[in-house]
Amino acid sequence: MQGAEARQGQGQSSGGTGTRGRPWVIPLTYALVALEFTCLFMRFSILPYLSRRLGLDAVTFGYLQTTFGLLQLLGGPMFGRFADQHGARVAFTLSFLGSSAFYLLLAAACSPALPGMAFFWASRLPAVLMHTLPAAQMVIADLSAPKDRPAALARLGLCLGVGAILGSLLGGTLTEACGIQCPAIVALGGNLLGAGLSFTCIPASTKGACEHPQAALPGLFMAMFPIISVDFLQLQAAQAGYLMSFFGVLQLVVQGLVIGRLSSHFSEGALLRASVLAFSMVGLAMALMSSVFHFCLLMPGLVFSLCALNVVTDSMLTKAVSASDTGTMLGLCASVQPLTQTLGPTLGGFLYHNFGVPIFGHVQLAVNFLTLLVLWKWPVPRKNKDH
Repeated sequence: MQGAEARQGQGQSSGGTGTRGRPWVIPLTYALVALEFTCLFMRFSILPYLSRRLGLDAVTFGYLQTTFGLLQLLGGPMFGRFADQHGARVAFTLSFLGSSAFYLLLAAACSPALPGMAFFWASRLPAVLMHTLPAAQMVIADLSAPKDRPAALARLGLCLGVGAILGSLLGGTLTEACGIQCPAIVALGGNLLGAGLSFTCIPASTKGACEHPQAALPGLFMAMFPIISVDFLQLQAAQAGYLMSFFGVLQLVVQGLVIGRLSSHFSEGALLRASVLAFSMVGLAMALMSSVFHFCLLMPGLVFSLCALNVVTDSMLTKAVSASDTGTMLGLCASVQPLTQTLGPTLGGFLYHNFGVPIFGHVQLAVNFLTLLVLWKWPVPRKNKDH
């Protein structure tokens, strides 16, 4: 027990020293995460058109996404332990190098002169190393004071908004102007830049006191959205980019202005129930959706639900755990999102192929209505645990 407290104290001391001596580390971490999300949303602008060129249907596309999620699921815990043992610098650098390999293979798959299907499947393999967000969470948790840690970690959600805006605009514009290979090449360059900045600027070790998992975003509908945007909404690359940029703007506004104020006036249980109720209403609207305009109308509710759920679950999980091995815990928690990416695309592809878009709304309504009933019957306990 005393040894654990001593290690915790050393971690806090080193974290504080790292912050005072290198105040740019946390802003740089935010910039690296924004860069990673920018490349991620550029990837979203490529996938539906590349899958169409390769002759993939929705089910096969779901299998590809499932393979990606499964590899991330398997790699998450190992990557977390690796980050604990070798430090933040090596973890960040390895993650960006893995992403660079992914985009290199994706760019090769986009070339008509190469066997695209083989490179498309091969591009799934580097997913086992692509864990920039857990590495960033470890750095933020290690270098932030305990009282500032929740707000510092919540700002990672703003990085998602920035990445959604920039990546969607760049991806759609570059695809329309230069072809689907161009965004992959630009994303490759961005990840090589991220690897260089990580190796030269991130401290070798930032070990600190606590762990903080980040809630996963996607569900069945979001897992299949790249295909839905092309087949159902009939969007061109640039139009899909504008739509995802709108999502990014909503993410910035809701995450930065709305959720923080609501959390200071309402309990975690109330916000959790509100997010689940909003998810249910969005599901009902999604079942009736027939155009892009309808989707834009339901997006604010969808973004509010996602953001509120993220903030509440982040807070609850932070209070539920004690100080431990940061990277290992974050690696385990980061496996939640790949798990949804493993199950969601295959199930989503099957549902979309056989029942169309309305089925996603029906499933979302049913699941969240049942969740809401459970939350009303067993209210969220109020816990406060100091770290």
